[in-house]
Amino acid sequence: MAILVHRYDAPDRFVAGTVGQPGERAFFLQAREGNRITSVACEKQQVSVLAEHLDRVLDEVVRRSSGPADVPPSTRLASDTDPLDAPITEEFRVGTMTIAWDPSIDKIVIELFSNVDVDDDADESAPPAVDPEPDEVEADEVFVVKITAAYARDFVARAQALVSAGRPPCPFCLQPLDPEGHICPRSNGYRRPLF
Repeated sequence: MAILVHRYDAPDRFVAGTVGQPGERAFFLQAREGNRITSVACEKQQVSVLAEHLDRVLDEVVRRSSGPADVPPSTRLASDTDPLDAPITEEFRVGTMTIAWDPSIDKIVIELFSNVDVDDDADESAPPAVDPEPDEVEADEVFVVKITAAYARDFVARAQALVSAGRPPCPFCLQPLDPEGHICPRSNGYRRPLF
């Protein structure tokens, strides 16, 4: 089976963004190179984990390089705060993600694989199929982006701001609070004003 590859070796832009109001937001990762735009849907938690691991990889590159790698320090302010580019057309929903540092080009390589649906109608009495290459990811599409360390730090700052801009957590159960409030499981369903 052929895999459709969306490759961006030198994107003009690679960002995480949302569409909708807090509580109803849809999260996307989007790359643009010239007139070509690719957007993939993902979960809020995936954006958070991607940002966290990008930061870790960059810190490890700095630690191991002892000087020659051109990796800027972490920042809290993103330089790109513009909305996602239109049109936002979902190519696929992200399942598995991989991150690597390519020292030959001094760039971070991010691979986002499509979610693969598991066949629920499979015969349960049949023995499980043995995967000859267990490390290989099964996917119909893959989104490959190569970005510089400085651009990766900017992506991390924007992603962290995006994730934290959601609904505030309940001080008791830490679930997101809607503008109307919520029935807190820690209060056994009893609603009372917080302050």
